[in-house]
Amino acid sequence: MDRRSFLTRSAIIGCSLAASPLMTPISFAAAPSDNRLVVIILRGGMDGLAAVAPYGDPSLSEIRGPLAMGAEGYADLDGFYAMHPALRPLLPLWKDQHLGFVHAVSTPYRNKRSHFDGQDLLEAGGASLKSGGVRDGWLNRMMGHIPGYRADMAYAVGNDALAVLDGPQLIKRWSPDVDLALSPQAIRLAQMVLKDDPAMSFALSEAFQLADNDGDPVAVNGGMSEMMAMLEDNSQAGRDTSYEKRLAKFAADRLREDARIASFSLNGWDSHAQQDRLLNRSLGTLSDVILTLKNELTGPVWKRTAIVAMTEFGRTARFNGTMGTGHGTGGAMVLAGGAIRGGRVFADWPGLGDADLLQQRDVMPTRDLRAYSGWLLRGLFGISAGAVERDIFPQLDLGADPKLLL
Repeated sequence: MDRRSFLTRSAIIGCSLAASPLMTPISFAAAPSDNRLVVIILRGGMDGLAAVAPYGDPSLSEIRGPLAMGAEGYADLDGFYAMHPALRPLLPLWKDQHLGFVHAVSTPYRNKRSHFDGQDLLEAGGASLKSGGVRDGWLNRMMGHIPGYRADMAYAVGNDALAVLDGPQLIKRWSPDVDLALSPQAIRLAQMVLKDDPAMSFALSEAFQLADNDGDPVAVNGGMSEMMAMLEDNSQAGRDTSYEKRLAKFAADRLREDARIASFSLNGWDSHAQQDRLLNRSLGTLSDVILTLKNELTGPVWKRTAIVAMTEFGRTARFNGTMGTGHGTGGAMVLAGGAIRGGRVFADWPGLGDADLLQQRDVMPTRDLRAYSGWLLRGLFGISAGAVERDIFPQLDLGADPKLLL
């Protein structure tokens, strides 16, 4: 393994637990602000009409029939919108005004509806994917506008590069599924081998420090059997808790300390068939993740935290023959956190009549998803409107402040 591969893929020597290239990494950045931002990428295209059903629109039942509201148990929010049953555990957050939704939004991506292109544009934050457009991530570009921003060496474990954080600003990358168990002699040997390479030595020290943060020490007194026993204990602990909840807990652990920005992704939103079954699982996972962050980021930290979950595009307004939906356009965002002005759905609702739909098939986007993200950055980190519209989200018109934050 060459030096670049070591730095960007693992920074691990010896035995590691679940260091799979298929694992999703979690990325962090330290910033001088006391506010926290968690960006969750919902990969696959979440159906906003199912997640937050506009049941007050008479056309909803007309275009989706008796399955418009899916399974029983939708939670009324405001007399017009209702929340999917799998999100019901979040109802106390809604009542405390720590949960909100944004509806009928999308990136500028249109027509082709490719997951890959849609996610690329979502994370790049540009107006198009044409040659010459931005290719680094909008969160990374935002960091360059925070006075006094600092970040240490970057780490990545897994194949999901989280392009929203790609760019020149240094960040940390790690996966909670990776652990280290080494003898003190092996640790010392690694330190000696790398002592003349500052970047590699720092990467190793950072890996040891992060691995120690889960409560299990890296150093193991004993032989190979003790080392493997520790890894097996950690593996069993991991199996007892869902991967996504461990991801959220690990993020919260870092956000309680120096990290101010965290980003990770949740898969499983491509609902081409039997959508209700898939969404029960995926929305339930999202609910668990948000509640884990709430439970771990207590007190003043939660009050200064904003969580935003976004997806590359919405779904078609009508079901297909397999009770699923195709790739669409207008979709929804989920907002949570003590810093959010919740208890409301932010939307300029376009309607669901044939004349209201985009190309008579999709929810019509009435506002750029990037504008809501831009206003979050402005409120949390004091980014100027010019920087948001020029550098972070090129060719964006921020428009009026939707007042997402307290």
